[in-house]
Amino acid sequence: MATRPPKRATKPRVLAGGNPQIAKGDGDAPVQAFIAAMPGWKRDVGLSLDALIVRTVPGVRKAVRWNTPFYGVEGKGWFLGFHCLTKHVKVAFFNGVALKPMPPVESKQKRVRYLHIFEAEMIDEAQLARWIKRAAKLPGERCF
Repeated sequence: MATRPPKRATKPRVLAGGNPQIAKGDGDAPVQAFIAAMPGWKRDVGLSLDALIVRTVPGVRKAVRWNTPFYGVEGKGWFLGFHCLTKHVKVAFFNGVALKPMPPVESKQKRVRYLHIFEAEMIDEAQLARWIKRAAKLPGERCF
């Protein structure tokens, strides 16, 4: 019986707008694969967001769903996700209306608020950390 050669790792496909297409998965590995596939300057934003979330929420749960990294707390659900668009990285706070002050960008979804991060933009990391810390304590999404 002939054996097949091992499959070569393929580079993830980048969808319209620059969002990497990463298979659904739980844990840090699929999130890191997503971040590694983020194009250009957006990769640095992804690395910074991931590091800030891990520092701010010890024991944070991670997964990739719908080509988006999700962050959550066991028993409380998912509180944050982010993905790439053409000109920015969109950070979604799933219960963002409960954050004070609220993240600046409204959503069509009643409770969701967004933070858009553009290239070369200075981010108020202290405010972002406060939002992350508070969001992790709120009830999150239980969509999967």
